[in-house]
Amino acid sequence: MEEACGVFAVLAPGEAVANLTYFGLYSLQHRGQESAGIAVFQEDRVRLHKDMGLVSQVFDQDVLARMPGELAIGHNRYSTTGSSRLCNAQPVVLMTRLGPFALAHNGNLVNAAQLRRSVDGADVAFTSTTDSELIALALQQAVDGGLGWPEAIAAAARLCQGAFSLAIGTPDGLFALRDGHGIRPLVFGHLGERHLGQWIVSSETCGLDILGASCVDDVAPGELIHFRAGDPHPERHRWIEEPTKLCVFEMIYFARPDSRFFGESLYSYRNRIGQILAREASVEADIVIGVPDSGIPAAIGYSQESGIPFADGLIKNRYVGRTFIQPTQAMREAGIRVKLNPLPDVLHDQRVVVIDDSIVRGTTSRKLVRALRDAGAREVHMRISSPPVTHPCFYGIDTDTQDHLIAACQTLAEIQAHLAVDSLAYLSKEGMVEAAQTSSGHFCTACFDGAYPIPMDESVRASKLMLEPRGLAATV
Repeated sequence: MEEACGVFAVLAPGEAVANLTYFGLYSLQHRGQESAGIAVFQEDRVRLHKDMGLVSQVFDQDVLARMPGELAIGHNRYSTTGSSRLCNAQPVVLMTRLGPFALAHNGNLVNAAQLRRSVDGADVAFTSTTDSELIALALQQAVDGGLGWPEAIAAAARLCQGAFSLAIGTPDGLFALRDGHGIRPLVFGHLGERHLGQWIVSSETCGLDILGASCVDDVAPGELIHFRAGDPHPERHRWIEEPTKLCVFEMIYFARPDSRFFGESLYSYRNRIGQILAREASVEADIVIGVPDSGIPAAIGYSQESGIPFADGLIKNRYVGRTFIQPTQAMREAGIRVKLNPLPDVLHDQRVVVIDDSIVRGTTSRKLVRALRDAGAREVHMRISSPPVTHPCFYGIDTDTQDHLIAACQTLAEIQAHLAVDSLAYLSKEGMVEAAQTSSGHFCTACFDGAYPIPMDESVRASKLMLEPRGLAATV
């Protein structure tokens, strides 16, 4: 599975905001590797640079030096609505009667088709096929209809259904907004005690940490925050009241382990789910290994609880990001291993417990098991630190249709046989929630149980490319 996007923003007059945003996006690279972009405000002018690729591929010091200003909006993208093309890269920049604005969006709308119809008109020229542009157009029309920035942003948000964490740069400062359920994370902080009134908004706390910034708080579900330069007290308003439903997969996999949720790092949470998994699904074995990187904390927890030694049995190529050079079919059949390579001297003749965060289609897990056996593992016992994924996500995770999710189509015994493992077990839903040490009602668990917090039309389930012109999807 892949995440939707990373959002980052800096409001800091006198600072190199483009450079700060570059490093913030660099820390959020795991959230999106298709494209990156930064828009910088300098008085009434906006400079925008975006392109396909990783942050380090899109930006260099020469580009950043040409982007002076006091407010920057940044974005990393992984597509969930709209194809992987430059026109769909963010931020989205539009002009209004009050001046320009730039918008960065993490999430996915479930009413994009209806929203497109509502914003369409004789004077609208769509430049992308994303739901993010639709949010921006709704905001543009609200401002041009006579509303001020805070009122217009809230009015546009009320037209949206689904997951949307937003950072919006305007001539009147920086705005941060989260949908009523808070499905995707968003936090804010400042550059330090000597820099009160210089604000940062980030999808995760790791974006603050890289700059040595202080985290102040989460943007609460259903909250709109207005930051002004030099003002140490942002204006905070609830624009809607709904039950909190943070995506639990942010906890299990998507967010970085050093990011903090509910007052602690996700490393601690993932370590606990490994401990609970060991209590729920023990097995006699010689070593425990984790699938890098997300499986490592859970594997350590499993080892601590079970007493089975932890070992590094898989080595990850940490320089692998998004690559535009794909292996040929012959390379794939020969077993090319771009990201992970097993260690035969660690695995040879060992009974191995391998911990992974999830099984979606089963293809990657099957190849991994084969590689472990080829490296000499005598037994392979797979343990998954989440429940079976049985339903697709429509809120910003790129899962396939339900008929491609292996746990929705096969029994546990059938999956075990398909993967060719000696045993297979998943973490229970109760154990997953118990490890969070907070109310089970705070999470969206739809991918495990089909309990979608936001109702949607059946047509939404058809394809993530629903906004593409006919025939385009086959060419991208």
